[in-house]
Amino acid sequence: MLIAHAVAVLALAVAAPTFAADCTYPKAPATMPDGSSANIDEMKAAKKDYDKYNSDMQVYLECLRADNEATTPKIEDSMSKDKKQEVQKQIDEATKRYEIKYDSAFDELKTVMDRFNEQIRAFNAKRKAAKDLKDKNGG
Repeated sequence: MLIAHAVAVLALAVAAPTFAADCTYPKAPATMPDGSSANIDEMKAAKKDYDKYNSDMQVYLECLRADNEATTPKIEDSMSKDKKQEVQKQIDEATKRYEIKYDSAFDELKTVMDRFNEQIRAFNAKRKAAKDLKDKNGG
């Protein structure tokens, strides 16, 4: 039984780097359009890039969650009280690392997408102003 437990722990230790390596942190698009001066084609291209970044970040966040779930040790009823406390400490540490990575990635995603949404609002305001001016001038 002890050998089986040791083999299981070793298998988790070997598998853990594999899971972590599969979670590829996406990069935000390199450029941000200026909504007050960009044309419709530039905004459409940027939207496509930012939608892909958003989607890629969602995949990354899900990968982090799955990695954490797969690699975090579990407390078993058969463990001694001391072993359960040791494993609980490992669980707490793994949870803290996961939350830091997840929160950091989520905060970056929110910041980047908020900035892009500001440019969309600027673009829409520019278009509305141009339409209002055209309507005012009868044309």
